[in-house]
Amino acid sequence: MRNKIRSLLFFSFLLLSTNVLAQNMKLALLIYNGGGDWYANPTSLKNLALFCNEQLHTTFDPTEARVEVGSTELFNYPFIHMTGHGRWALTDEEAINLRKYLAGGGFLHIDDNYGLDPYVRPALKKVFPELELIELPFSYPIYHQKFSFANGLPKIHEHDNKPPKGFGLIYKGRLVCFYSYETDLGDGWEDFDVHRDPLEKHIAALQMGANIIQYVFMSSDM
Repeated sequence: MRNKIRSLLFFSFLLLSTNVLAQNMKLALLIYNGGGDWYANPTSLKNLALFCNEQLHTTFDPTEARVEVGSTELFNYPFIHMTGHGRWALTDEEAINLRKYLAGGGFLHIDDNYGLDPYVRPALKKVFPELELIELPFSYPIYHQKFSFANGLPKIHEHDNKPPKGFGLIYKGRLVCFYSYETDLGDGWEDFDVHRDPLEKHIAALQMGANIIQYVFMSSDM
């Protein structure tokens, strides 16, 4: 009963957040265990928040929040971002907590910073054993918000000469997790002097990030 009440309160919080367009809210970075560098892109969420404030008229606090995957603090944030290059391991308790968060209305964006992919799929399977990651078609609404990406995710950094792909976990008709693979959106969000990407790639990464945020906070799926 307590979990049901918490889920209802969290869902109400999400609806309120949508109505006020994320006033003074922080984007949150997921702290996880297993050895992966969850802290890999220290300037990315700050820049994404500022870009969204400019383009979507949100009023995000540009200082990111950091929240552990097994913490009840997870439920304070409608949007959680995860990145890294290495291993991600979930305990049973962490998997249960993440499932409650996502099933209750939360959203997780995972951005493979190269090397995370072999751990994403088994971890998500532990969270939602009954679900499969599916590749989202280019027509999916997340690619067509403020900015339109007719060919899906933009390619920011090259790794294995593979096309960028966007995968999703859909729970009871709602996209609860978006997994961006072979693109490095988070690197593209970082300060220019970190990677010195061409300006058009930096902008494309931020635009796609803004689409994700707009989808999360303003989607009818909520």
